[in-house]
Amino acid sequence: MNMREEWEKVEDVVLSNYAAKNILSKGREKSEKKCDIRTEFQRDRDRIIHSKAFRRLKHKTQVFISPEGDHYRTRLTHTLEVAQIARTISRALRLNEDLTEAIALGHDLGHTPFGHAGEKALDKIASFGFKHREQSLRVVDILENGTGLNLTWEVRDGILNHSGDIKPQTLEGQVVHLSDRIAYINHDIEDAQRAGILSESQLPTDCVKLLGDNKRKRIDNMIHNIIMNSYGKDCVIMSEDVSFATHNLRNFLFETVYFGHEAKIEGEKTENVISFLYDYYMKNLDSDMEMQFKLTGLEGRERSVVDYIAGMTDRYAMNLFSRLFIPDPWRVY
Repeated sequence: MNMREEWEKVEDVVLSNYAAKNILSKGREKSEKKCDIRTEFQRDRDRIIHSKAFRRLKHKTQVFISPEGDHYRTRLTHTLEVAQIARTISRALRLNEDLTEAIALGHDLGHTPFGHAGEKALDKIASFGFKHREQSLRVVDILENGTGLNLTWEVRDGILNHSGDIKPQTLEGQVVHLSDRIAYINHDIEDAQRAGILSESQLPTDCVKLLGDNKRKRIDNMIHNIIMNSYGKDCVIMSEDVSFATHNLRNFLFETVYFGHEAKIEGEKTENVISFLYDYYMKNLDSDMEMQFKLTGLEGRERSVVDYIAGMTDRYAMNLFSRLFIPDPWRVY
């Protein structure tokens, strides 16, 4: 018996009956020889961490575009906070931590540059619309390395359904779905406070009273609530009152921070950048765009253009915009 097989036996004993177990995985689209050390979900986690798309997250906006301060979140730090919260919940519920972590680390791989504003702009421009959760699945299925990562069905399901109305079919995916909200609600409040556009006193009073008056308390209360209401059950849920307060706090952030007055001003600039790049590449090719077109050109030029723009970091998109549309100064000697 190899090390992987030993661990699969441990899972059968230690994990909840509702946990996703490696030995019962629905597998990969392309069959592969199994590793004698790592389980299938461990391999998926490792493939995501070593991907270029994962590294690009460090230069993609979470909320604030190109912030000057050193302590604002990026899409990468958000991802790591989601993974930490999700693993805590999964361990308490005796679920599969490796699967949970893989889904958490891969859930935002398809996010656009410029955060919410970038996604909104690309969704408006693309004729077929744009959802980052769908793009994240494209990254791991097709775009990364030109062939995709060939991940297991369970990880792919969790990535695709980490947001939206359709629940992931594994409890581990459901954990990530809730952990994503816990993370961005609380760290975005903290970043907005640091930016001076939000104070604790502005938060909805009923939400603060129930969830807590600071980030630590809110995260702790949300995590405890999920564990207490989900332990030994075939679903991962919050109590009705905590779920309602969390939903209201999320709506408050969308109204005041994500699409508030300050964000609208920057969002218009973001839309211009993405719109100009979209129009340019619908008519022109450069060496990078040619590579993208070779990969997904059979799906149409627009699909390739959207994939290319969505994969950009903030600074790459801005530098490209500057190079294409801002004239260089004349050098007279």
